[in-house]
Amino acid sequence: MPELPLEHVHVRPDEPTDGAPAPAVVVLHGRGADERDLLPVAASLPESLHVVSLRAPDPLQGGYTWYDLDLSAGGLHQSQPDPADFERSLRLVEDAIAGAVDAYDLDTDRLGLLGFSQGAITSLSLLLESPSRYAWVVGLHGYLPDSHGALEPSDVEGRRVFVGAGDDDQVIPAHRSAAAADRLTALGAAVTHETYPTGHGIGRDELTDVVAFVESSMS
Repeated sequence: MPELPLEHVHVRPDEPTDGAPAPAVVVLHGRGADERDLLPVAASLPESLHVVSLRAPDPLQGGYTWYDLDLSAGGLHQSQPDPADFERSLRLVEDAIAGAVDAYDLDTDRLGLLGFSQGAITSLSLLLESPSRYAWVVGLHGYLPDSHGALEPSDVEGRRVFVGAGDDDQVIPAHRSAAAADRLTALGAAVTHETYPTGHGIGRDELTDVVAFVESSMS
């Protein structure tokens, strides 16, 4: 397996690529999970996709975390990423994506991000930093952190984004995801925003909608 700055799992597309660069999704798991946690979700996506599922850099409770949390606002449901740690993680993910593009011959014009919780926060932030790098982004049960909420990139217009939330999510309340969807819409992104009768997890209806969104984004 090629050496990237983050441990990862790579799943090749089932459809033959005939040696041409192929579309891909980079998958970012949530806090306390690992690079295999979202593979069942990725397995439901179109078979033409490379899947590159990255492992967060720091151990946590038997899994891994992308960054430390600033809990000074009053608890997990109001937390923000620690700024310095978040910046470090964003750069690691960027470097890992660049390494995967070279190692697996990924099509840079058809590259998507899919993240859950901390992975969604990371994915949405990367989109605002470099909108032209990503054809589409799925951010599930996440939000835009204060460090990125005020960014105003000029090239986010028309970028396809799916924002999912749970109306009983006690970790990342639905209103935080809604605020991210509103901000991205205001910047001109083509946002699909859905809230589901779930807690902090991906239910069947949410997965069905994510698959439909990715399929339409690739057509």
